Amino acid sequence: MTAIKIGRRRIGENHPAFIIAEAGVNHNGDTSLARKLVDDAVAAGVDAVKFQTFVTEEIVTRTAQKADYQKKNTGSSGESQFEMLKKLELSFGAFRELKRYCAFRGIMFLSTPFDRRSADFLDDLKISAFKIASGELTNRSLLRHVALKRKPIILSTGMSTLKEVENAVTILGGTQNRQIILLHCTSEYPARAESINLRGMRTLQDRFGVPVGLSDHSRGIEIALAAVALGACVIEKHFTLDKKLPGPDHRASLEPQELKALVRGIRNIEKAMGNGTKAPSGTERKISRIVRKSIVAAVDIKQGTPFREDNLTTKRPGHGISPMRWNEVIGKTAMRDFKADELIII
Repeated sequence: MTAIKIGRRRIGENHPAFIIAEAGVNHNGDTSLARKLVDDAVAAGVDAVKFQTFVTEEIVTRTAQKADYQKKNTGSSGESQFEMLKKLELSFGAFRELKRYCAFRGIMFLSTPFDRRSADFLDDLKISAFKIASGELTNRSLLRHVALKRKPIILSTGMSTLKEVENAVTILGGTQNRQIILLHCTSEYPARAESINLRGMRTLQDRFGVPVGLSDHSRGIEIALAAVALGACVIEKHFTLDKKLPGPDHRASLEPQELKALVRGIRNIEKAMGNGTKAPSGTERKISRIVRKSIVAAVDIKQGTPFREDNLTTKRPGHGISPMRWNEVIGKTAMRDFKADELIII
């Protein structure tokens, strides 16, 4: 698996997980709220904050209905998907401002384009990579259009079969753009644990040989942490200032303190993964001299007496002769007197 470079970060095996704080549309169409989301992403220590860029008129018909979770979370079942998205749409000018603000705060700005105009705009902003949403995995035109920008692509694979992922990867690769990262994803909001199928992430890596990760829509942080332990190179997680805010995605998002806990947990897991060599740590070596046992005299032993089963035993500390050498010691002759509990020397 070849590592993919996004900005100054390499993404792949033996590199820290690339953590994306998915602000998405949790700004509710308010740029000041969007800046606060950037601030919280910075405070949490993530690698990038990501938004969603779209022109509502170009991605949904005016009569398209909302998904059930959108109806439930927005509390407005009579509202169309078009009306909902129009309220959540930010102008290109607002995104320029957000890109500058991210640069000022020292965090990578990313955004998902849902139409060609938005992709062209984001390319003009010189974003470091493109994220393609699960819903666009079967959108051949957009896949090809984005791939031709010659930038790394992070592709979510929610709702898809392995064959559909293969078709999408083939389309991207057909442009000679092979800078592809695949994210396993379950497109439920929130996703139930039993529907997540984390082993699917490994299936993607085995089949396509590219860096893989998880776009996680579950509640809490456990699933994302488990994904890192399984080798996820990228973790994407929705976050919000407050889960009680109105909007389609807030309830399936992390609040700021949870986002911090996620980052802290991921970095601790990475430290714990190690290099795979089974060997004691430096601290363990010191402890082993205290808690392991040595061969000691069970009773007073006079010089010239043979060591036997009945005059030897094993006790702590462990800096004498190892009990693993018991058979080597039995039958040898004591070269001096030993007091009971004294470590044997041969």
